[in-house]
Amino acid sequence: MSLISIDQLRSSERPRLPAWFKVNAQTGPDYLEIKQTMDRLQLHTICEEARCPNRWECWNARTATFLILGDICTRRCHYCSVETGRPPAIDRNEPRRVAEAVQALGLRHAVITSVNRDELPDGGAAIFADTIRQTRTLSPGCTIEVLIPDFEGNAAALATVCAEQPEILNHNIETVPRLFPFLRPQGKYHRSIELLGRAKQQGMTTKSGLILGMGETLDEAREVMRDLRDVDCDIITIGQYLQPTRDHLPVARYYDPGEFAQLKEEGMTMGFAHVESGPLVRSSYHAEQQTIHTTPS
Repeated sequence: MSLISIDQLRSSERPRLPAWFKVNAQTGPDYLEIKQTMDRLQLHTICEEARCPNRWECWNARTATFLILGDICTRRCHYCSVETGRPPAIDRNEPRRVAEAVQALGLRHAVITSVNRDELPDGGAAIFADTIRQTRTLSPGCTIEVLIPDFEGNAAALATVCAEQPEILNHNIETVPRLFPFLRPQGKYHRSIELLGRAKQQGMTTKSGLILGMGETLDEAREVMRDLRDVDCDIITIGQYLQPTRDHLPVARYYDPGEFAQLKEEGMTMGFAHVESGPLVRSSYHAEQQTIHTTPS
């Protein structure tokens, strides 16, 4: 795949969605309660910031993914709709408000992710750790999954998060090595793989996510899956890329449900404890159901 300029991205046609993309965009009492709780406590969700197509399904099922460390990212990935720029100062009260939201909503499983904060010495690891602690204090029966950035390879930052023993530690690989320098210019493929390996060595149940449709081949996707298994990654999510705006990477290909089912079967054969694979799958999709795989291998 040749590199694509930003001007080319903006001028690309957005293809029509295949017939199997069906999203029921309806609100209900649970959806509204989550929305009102987030607004009242001045919290962000990746569900909204990343324009997730599953927001209605998940919120109506009383699940949402908290976005901490603000809503402005220091990185610019060509597939992600989270705003990029200079983030504000760290909000030291944010962990407590997340914990209050988890308690108010009665969540049994909380997923916590963040923007990248590369300007911070620890990348925001201390805020992740505090959020876990505060949530456990107010909701001791709630399992916790963190979806962390790469912390620029800072081993001490990773250890800070692992020390709080979240039930699942997730770091999304997102794409294949060939496309990594263009799609994730401030990230490094092998740095992400190594982070997952170090997390496993520290006793974590590990998870990662792969997005298809950005120009990779299926054989390249399979190679990523093998790389993840080489560091004993336990859980993988595989979903279809959707272009969030005309300023983002256009969809190179829509994979059909049968291809996702085949990758699920192959992933289980490779040794993953769980593979969540389908067109609408995102890293937090059905996350609560994956907690049965929280015994580290």
